[in-house]
Amino acid sequence: MLDIQTQLFESQDLRLGPIDHEKDPEIESKWTHDSEFTRLMDTDPARPLSAAVIKKQYEKLEKKVEEDKNLFHFMIRTRVDGRLIGKAVVQWIEWTNGNAFLRLGIGSAEDRQKGYGTQALQMLLRFAFAELNLFRVSALVPEYNEAAVALLRKFGFVQEVCRRSALERDGRRWDLYTFGLLRDEWQNGHTGQAER
Repeated sequence: MLDIQTQLFESQDLRLGPIDHEKDPEIESKWTHDSEFTRLMDTDPARPLSAAVIKKQYEKLEKKVEEDKNLFHFMIRTRVDGRLIGKAVVQWIEWTNGNAFLRLGIGSAEDRQKGYGTQALQMLLRFAFAELNLFRVSALVPEYNEAAVALLRKFGFVQEVCRRSALERDGRRWDLYTFGLLRDEWQNGHTGQAER
């Protein structure tokens, strides 16, 4: 169980924080030139974006956060040097029902497979359940994102929906999965053990 001393926005190697409007657009622009990242992070068509376009997206995003009150967006940074490595989102929050969707992405291929996704998801779940007091969270994952499927299962997420052949990539149809995790499952599970 968590106590008041538990850090919400820090893990062993990472920190969740706000957008840096000066430095982050250039870095995220580079990520959009990597079709693997854009296809893992989103189901929209992959396309490279300039730093100027990313900066405008950040401005729209922050306005939406303020106006809608159902979205929390974090940049994932290394604790050692504050280097941007990804982003984490709690979105589509239904306050009445205590439901939300999570999105998480590690930008550069060099930063993947290092345990950063595990640490980021631990912090995001802690924020969603312990701070926002949500009852359940969901995540949409393409069938081809095997690392995300494995990560969600590691945290006790259950595959609840399979939208068969919902995505087309490179001339092949792929399923789109919806995974869910309830607060009780998170509290009673093994999902915080790696940080202790």
